[in-house]
Amino acid sequence: MGSFLFAALSLASLVSASFDGNLNYHSPSRRHEGLGIDVPKVVQRSLVKRSAPWDPAQLNFTHGVASGDPYPHSVILWTRIAPSLVSDGSNVTVTGNVPFYSHETEKYIKASPNPICVEYRVGTDGNFSSVVDKGTAYTTSDIDFTVKIETKNLAPFKTYYYQFNVCGSSNKSPLGRTKTSPDHDDAVSKVGLAVFSCSNYPNGYFNAYGNAARKDEVDFFVHLGDYIYEAGKGKLGKDPRATNPEKEIFSLYDYRTRIGQYRTDLDLRLAHQNFAWIPTWDDHEVANNGYRDGFSGMNNTEDSFRKFGGISVDSRKMNAVRAYFEWMPIRQVDMDDNLRIWRNFKMGKLFDLIMLDTRNYDRSITTLNWNDDYIEELKDDAGRSLMGSPQENWFYRQLSESNARGATWRIVGNQIIFSRMNNSAVYSNPLNADQWDVTGDSHANWVSDLVWLDETPYDQVTGAGAIGVEFAGTAVSSSGYGAGRSIANSSDKSAGLVRDNRELQWAEGYYRGYYELHISPDELNARYYGSPSVATRNPFEVSLANFTVKAGANHLQRNVANGRVESGALQRGQTVPTNLTLNTQTGTWNVTGFNQMFIAY
Repeated sequence: MGSFLFAALSLASLVSASFDGNLNYHSPSRRHEGLGIDVPKVVQRSLVKRSAPWDPAQLNFTHGVASGDPYPHSVILWTRIAPSLVSDGSNVTVTGNVPFYSHETEKYIKASPNPICVEYRVGTDGNFSSVVDKGTAYTTSDIDFTVKIETKNLAPFKTYYYQFNVCGSSNKSPLGRTKTSPDHDDAVSKVGLAVFSCSNYPNGYFNAYGNAARKDEVDFFVHLGDYIYEAGKGKLGKDPRATNPEKEIFSLYDYRTRIGQYRTDLDLRLAHQNFAWIPTWDDHEVANNGYRDGFSGMNNTEDSFRKFGGISVDSRKMNAVRAYFEWMPIRQVDMDDNLRIWRNFKMGKLFDLIMLDTRNYDRSITTLNWNDDYIEELKDDAGRSLMGSPQENWFYRQLSESNARGATWRIVGNQIIFSRMNNSAVYSNPLNADQWDVTGDSHANWVSDLVWLDETPYDQVTGAGAIGVEFAGTAVSSSGYGAGRSIANSSDKSAGLVRDNRELQWAEGYYRGYYELHISPDELNARYYGSPSVATRNPFEVSLANFTVKAGANHLQRNVANGRVESGALQRGQTVPTNLTLNTQTGTWNVTGFNQMFIAY
């Protein structure tokens, strides 16, 4: 009896350790038992042999693999191993005495209450001739069958390959590729980032992700938010990009299903498979125009609680955050102080990448589509905040410490335009009440000298007086101010924006796409790319403009963009567009004029 008990305890200990190795059992908070999964309870349930284990042939790596949050000696690896694409339907956690129940996956639970065991290995090549790390982890429907582990003992700024498999079987995931960051004090000659935002599934295909991945010219992918959108659109089975669920999302099941649908996009899956990501969220990962106490369509009121079926702002936000951390290859930042996602990455002596949250952490009230007069009255109130005091103080320390440690550049990843923006050339209201100056995702390209307006002199011809440079990118697929316009008409609107904002050096609103930052000790180069169309999945892209910042200059190098851009408008320079004509019979593009177009295979 004693030996049997010892064996049972040893098995429980082993299983528990493998559960703990899956970081998602502690999401979204390791510190707060009520917000995480009760691992001992899951282990206890798993040790009750009520049916046969999973048959590996019934399981699939449904959404490929992903990696992210690179450190010098470790990276986060992710996959999902499940009997179906269907996400877990429970909206409760396994904690304390709360019984486990899952509606959507009830048939799978009845088939087998056992966890799914996966093994992973990490090597220096795709053949795993040299394995540097390996391990075992478990997953269950409690965390939507996701697996997220931290692979360790890696070398700085080095490419690795990784793969998962169902334990003891040949059922393998796709082969993934990832990369560690440079060590903090390393002298690095060059690092490349591809920067994305605002990928709206029903609004078009994610060509930007695929084009950047196939070109393979950067080290890491950065996402600045709106990875998913919460609204419903289209009819499943009828519209190829209809949302799943069809309705606006609120429950944990809804958010899991929506983010899972986005990850079925082949270009997004490719981008995750081949690059380590550094993401942060914007508002639509939860709901439009979010702030500390609500969203534009839902606020902390009794009326709102009744209207949305008894769901509160806080529970909706927690559902969204839990699904985000389950599905994204992101480290679990200390959640003791609210919904924290802001964090810093030290890329050698070259730069610090400081990722902010100007939406959900502790933002004061913003425009809710009915309170713009109120926001207008508050816009200069010194008590208003985008980030909240703890994040603001942390942000200031990161900037100071980066300078003190001798990093050449400080790069800040945030969701919304930092520069002043007079929008009267495009919109009736000259100020965007959801923007930093009174901030919001804009779905357009903007490049500005950062200027302390009315405080220090600024020469827009030379750039003297600027304190930095802002590169803001268009959306992967969400509509901007060029939606429904011709390229020429959109460029006219851009010219008005440049005219009305003297620090704005380039504006462009027609193309969907992304930009790359190529950072060296001497200079930073920004390269903007646009997709001619997101109505179809295609590999075409246009080089829109290139910009340079010299180390220590704090402003754009003149002549800005070498005096010529493909689309939009420069403060001083020419717009020389490529003439694009789509051949609807062949699905190919005819290109004439200033030809900067290429196929990103």
